[in-house]
Amino acid sequence: MKVEQIYTGCLAQGAYYIASNGEAVIVDPLREVQPYIRRAEKDGVKIKYVLETHFHADFVSGHLDLARHTGATIVYGPTAKPDFEAHIAGDGEELKVGDVTIKVLHTPGHTMESSCFLLRNEKGKDVAVFTGDTLFIGDVGRPDLAQKVVPDLTQDKLAGYLYDSLRTKIMPLADDIVVYPAHGAGSACGKNMSKETTDTLGNQKKTNYALQEMSKEAFIKQVTDGLTPPPAYFPENVRMNIQGYESIDEVLNRGLRGLSPAEFEEAANQTGALIMDTRAAGVFADGFIPNSINIGIDGSFAPWVGALIPDVKQPILLVTEEGREEEVVTRLARVGYDHVVGYLQGGYSSWAAAGHEYDTITSISAEVLAERLLAHPDQKVLDVRKDSEYQSEHVVGAENVPLDYINEHIAEIPKDETLYVHCAGGYRSMMFVSILRARGYENLIDVKGGFKALKESGKFRLTDYVCPTTLS
Repeated sequence: MKVEQIYTGCLAQGAYYIASNGEAVIVDPLREVQPYIRRAEKDGVKIKYVLETHFHADFVSGHLDLARHTGATIVYGPTAKPDFEAHIAGDGEELKVGDVTIKVLHTPGHTMESSCFLLRNEKGKDVAVFTGDTLFIGDVGRPDLAQKVVPDLTQDKLAGYLYDSLRTKIMPLADDIVVYPAHGAGSACGKNMSKETTDTLGNQKKTNYALQEMSKEAFIKQVTDGLTPPPAYFPENVRMNIQGYESIDEVLNRGLRGLSPAEFEEAANQTGALIMDTRAAGVFADGFIPNSINIGIDGSFAPWVGALIPDVKQPILLVTEEGREEEVVTRLARVGYDHVVGYLQGGYSSWAAAGHEYDTITSISAEVLAERLLAHPDQKVLDVRKDSEYQSEHVVGAENVPLDYINEHIAEIPKDETLYVHCAGGYRSMMFVSILRARGYENLIDVKGGFKALKESGKFRLTDYVCPTTLS
């Protein structure tokens, strides 16, 4: 028997490959399915099942393409009602895979169809449980997402179901069982996940706040306290996972169309496409196509796309580093942004070489900012980190405008003032500045190195540090 975690850092997501005696299953696959197919071919096994722990909100799963390519059966737990052929397993149902057995445990709470998969080895011993978004390392799944899909549910009701599921289905299992969750730290599907991606259930019983002895009322309060609004793209990804979607092969064929600078400009004018530049923040600042926005590929790319671009059907034109076009289109498709209409052949350098108009963004060091504020102390500093980061420690006088909610608060940001923008290290601030620049803001200055550089310079007065884990 083989069990492998296939972890994708951008989405903080874990898919799983389980193989035994000529057969295999994939748990919670990503949209691009060829890596799973190649893995099975390498072992000479047939993928028998695609197991889905629930209808995912933060990514578009690869169940349809994987079933189409391999003939595998898609499996969901009780109450799931997908718009495509799938096996809806009963609570307690057992699936044979080679010499091992997988038992379905219905664990509603994160969503109503949420289920865990208990793996028994060749000797019948329980060895692992694949918990999806029911149980994370250090946390549990947030109970407010399914209410967006099923209106008569409330987050308190879902949290109550989750309390029961954990205590009747998961906690009675043996302490030596390995917990394999669908996400780790950085995912928006929970609020307090560990950076570790596996653990024993026994250790989680000792350390996970949600598994401690408490009343259902106390559990509901703890699990729902401090939840921030989920990214806007989540409901659309749930819809795609329930109703179906285009094959990723078609998405790639459409998106990987190289365009000359003239063709790129014409496509932008004809389609109204958003121009997305995925180069590094500092490179983007030195020269970019006017009205393009920067979301760097070398970071939490897909979740930021989902947070910042409200419409997954938005046509997109890409400016990327040469050779990374397919990677960008694939990572967009992971979160349902399937409407890339082409990319700039030769990258930004071809645009500049053709003599087309370009724009730049001024970036200054922490030391230069200190000098300017000394001369003009009334000028605005915008801290675009998350509220929890800002509350933990910030420059005295800086205003918090989290990048996550820029679309909701853009009208409150003054256009006629000089704005110095920083995040933690420079990745998010360039996104923020580029979005405002594309909407007509002219007096925007990026602070290189972000809060880290401001703090290390020793030239700014900071609030007292508060550990983020102690914030309510």
